[in-house]
Amino acid sequence: MAASGGAVTAGSVRTWYPTLVSLPGTPPNWLFGPVWTTLYVIIGVSAWLIWRRTAGTSPRGYAALRLWGWQLGLSALWPPAFFGLHTLGLALAVIVLLLGAIALTARAFARIDRLAAALLLPYAAWVLYATYLNAGFWWLNHS
Repeated sequence: MAASGGAVTAGSVRTWYPTLVSLPGTPPNWLFGPVWTTLYVIIGVSAWLIWRRTAGTSPRGYAALRLWGWQLGLSALWPPAFFGLHTLGLALAVIVLLLGAIALTARAFARIDRLAAALLLPYAAWVLYATYLNAGFWWLNHS
């Protein structure tokens, strides 16, 4: 699934994405790969800290890790909505839900391990930035 999603994203980055009207602060395309790779490592370490602390068996740990899974799922839905379907409004709705899920996950993680919660902050900041970009692309390019 990741490979097919990556193929859709890569194809659209080369063909469709350059046709969009850009907004101030749009980063170069090469930046997204290293940033997301780093963020996914940090997100994984954050969940591992919660798992290690609770073994995933306590109700609080289970609930926190379930939220982590939901936000990860929302994160996986955004590229197909944006790059696959070229539906900027749907992608914007997904990313706003993702921001909320990250906030809920960080709050649940903070109750168990403050470092795990703090590790989600760069992720939240990047997704907030991506929300600005998504909203701007939607505003400038909807017809």
